[in-house]
Amino acid sequence: MMPPSNIDAAFRPPPPPPAAGPLGLYLHVPFCFHKCAYCDFYSITRQTPQRMARFVDLVLREADLWLQRCASPPRLQSVFFGGGTPSLLPLQEMHRLIDGLRRRFDLGDCTEWTIEANPATLSLDYCRMLGESGVTRLSLGAQSFDRAELAVLERHHDPEDVPRSLDLARAGGLRRLNIDLIYAIPGQSLAGWMDSLRAAIALGTDHLSCYALTYEPNTPMSVRRRLGQVEAAEEALELAMMRAARATLADAGLPAYEISNYAKPSRQCRHNLLYWTGGNYMGLGPSAASHIDGRRWRNRPHLGEWEIAVQGDALPAMDVESLSPRQRAGELAMLLLRLTRGLEFDEFSRRSGFSAQVLFAPAIERMGRAGLIHVADGSIQLSDAGLSVADGVAAEFLAAAAAGSGR
Repeated sequence: MMPPSNIDAAFRPPPPPPAAGPLGLYLHVPFCFHKCAYCDFYSITRQTPQRMARFVDLVLREADLWLQRCASPPRLQSVFFGGGTPSLLPLQEMHRLIDGLRRRFDLGDCTEWTIEANPATLSLDYCRMLGESGVTRLSLGAQSFDRAELAVLERHHDPEDVPRSLDLARAGGLRRLNIDLIYAIPGQSLAGWMDSLRAAIALGTDHLSCYALTYEPNTPMSVRRRLGQVEAAEEALELAMMRAARATLADAGLPAYEISNYAKPSRQCRHNLLYWTGGNYMGLGPSAASHIDGRRWRNRPHLGEWEIAVQGDALPAMDVESLSPRQRAGELAMLLLRLTRGLEFDEFSRRSGFSAQVLFAPAIERMGRAGLIHVADGSIQLSDAGLSVADGVAAEFLAAAAAGSGR
């Protein structure tokens, strides 16, 4: 394989925002012991402890490449380890990775450090190490509490692993806990979905994420659908499941704060809120994305190419893009509309420099007339009907920003 020697030649990321500005750090750990049929996140299987140790070495080296471009260590407000399965990193390597990042970045303002985990990968010693190292939040990929549904998704854990893992996490000092669930699984009924919801609620976590199954191109699940081996849930059933989740979780004290995310008061995921409010974040590891003041890129989604670039002291960036002010405004609107509080006019103007009422006038008029948004009290929110076509509503606002003429 030829080293991508030109990756960094024309690319110098700008420094992070001023010390007082919020900055998130996302680290992608690509290792999995099995590639689930529906997953299109970059991940690889059957890795050796030696390859994982090398990965930690190179993540810290990539962080150093960032720091060489900064006048002072960036001040982080949140850290998120995603994957892949971050908890597959051996205990000593995970400890070394966390400690290395703590030594490199200013964590004085960091109020949240999340690590994703598979329910079958945790031990008490591992959870204690996480808690003692400063990790504050654990996100478990439960997906379902039904064995047959887990088999359809090719998840390699049992329903009983989820409460066991939560007990371990709590014993290790981790108090902020999330459970990921998937609905609209082939063969799943509304009653089956409600059973999983109730099982998750009973475990007493402060956050739940509920995602409709999507058939991403070139995943085994999408191939099976194309071959007629699985049948996607009907749209009406999928919408009924989403509405049932919103009502049931609100009654349980976990109201929706974003289309797919639910939390107890003050327990929202701060790192993801940084994404949804157009904030700045840096990404480390293969396929990780970054955004700094309207300039964005992603790392190469290939472990070998990422390794070669970092070993050559090159930031492994690709798809580098600088957004125009209108593009940034359109994308900010798209993200804010995902939030239950919606797009607040004053916040939008402060963050983008545009008047939402002027820039999006055509979209506001059309979407309001169609009953897909509510406009009141200085903000725009998706209506119940709008939630079911949120991507289409977002596309209208993006188009309006591109065509608009007013500030």
